[in-house]
Amino acid sequence: MSSLFESIKQGLNEAIQYEQGNLPNVKVDKITVAPLHAYNGVQIKEIRTQQNMTQRLFAEALGVSVKTVEAWETGTNKPSGTANRMLELLAQDNKLLERYSIVERN
Repeated sequence: MSSLFESIKQGLNEAIQYEQGNLPNVKVDKITVAPLHAYNGVQIKEIRTQQNMTQRLFAEALGVSVKTVEAWETGTNKPSGTANRMLELLAQDNKLLERYSIVERN
C-alpha cells in the first residue's frame, strides 16, 4: 500500500512540476480536434446519394435505424456527435465504407 501511495504521490508531483514548466525534457504533443460540422437533412441526403445507397442500406452501414436516417433527412431529428463525425468522414472520402470493408460493391 505504501508503494502505491508513493507512486501516486510521485506522479502528482511530476504533474505539478510539468504544469509549472519545471520539466524541460518532457516531450509534449499538442493535439487539436476539428470542430464538428452540423449536417442538415439536405446535406445528409446528398452524402447518402453520393454513396449510391437507399436509406435502408445507409442506415445499415452506419449502424442506425431506417427511421433515424428518415428523421435526419426530413430535419425531424439531428445526428449525434458521433454520427456527425461519421457523416463528415463520408463527405470527405466517398470510398471510406468500402476501404474498411463496411460495404462491398459488386
